[in-house]
Amino acid sequence: MADHNIDEGDDKSTKWAENRTDWAEDRTIMALERTFAGWMRTAFAAIAIGIGFRALFGEFDPPWLAKAIATMFISLAVVFAIGAEKRACRAFERLSSHAVDSPKLPNLKFIAYAISAGAVLLIIALWVLNDGDLTG
Repeated sequence: MADHNIDEGDDKSTKWAENRTDWAEDRTIMALERTFAGWMRTAFAAIAIGIGFRALFGEFDPPWLAKAIATMFISLAVVFAIGAEKRACRAFERLSSHAVDSPKLPNLKFIAYAISAGAVLLIIALWVLNDGDLTG
């Protein structure tokens, strides 16, 4: 009878250990979501810095310098978005959710590529919207 109690205790502690592992994996999934969202905010901040720089210092001499610096910041947004998507997708593929809903990978890709496409279009507009004059 004493052996039976030991076996029940082992099963109970094993179940608790498995639960703790599952919860830790769920917390990791939620942390990855927050990290991805943070990188997307950083990408938007880089876009805002680029636009702000161009608006604030548009009268640089030579005139293309403000555009070039703004382009650098907006290009960083593309790097941040695509890099975050790649890292997040790799991490989510290794994890399995238990009690939380894991984000859908196509949604993460859509968000990252939409931000990147918007940034690229913004760069093109930055250089072309002055009546096609690339120097002013």
